[in-house]
Amino acid sequence: MHEVLQPDGWPRPRGYSNGIVATGRTVFVAGTIGWNAHEQFETDDFAGQVRQALHNIVAVLAEAGASPEHICRMTWYVVDKREYLAAAPEIGQAYREIIGRNYPVMAAVQVTALIEDRARVEIEVTAMVPD
Repeated sequence: MHEVLQPDGWPRPRGYSNGIVATGRTVFVAGTIGWNAHEQFETDDFAGQVRQALHNIVAVLAEAGASPEHICRMTWYVVDKREYLAAAPEIGQAYREIIGRNYPVMAAVQVTALIEDRARVEIEVTAMVPD
């Protein structure tokens, strides 16, 4: 499906890839937050919102006939990097349960706020579905 790019001599990253090359049909998933299908937050907990956002991403991917293993790129926007780091074990568990052991290229960016006041995280995804 896609090939992970790992330059010789570089330490292997944890939880992401340095680069990926892929071919196929591209699927772009908009910035997705941790509210439910009715646009209601069920929790203000950071890890809980990540879990819901990941479920939302999987639902959008399914509309294109894609699944988590097709994800090639993720960008995470967080309102508090300390909150993100403190929730790392719970985030990792949710990620493995929902996305699996696919580790795309990633960026995490701290922002001052998100459009939805209760949102703690927003995740944007690019996936590549093989032809």
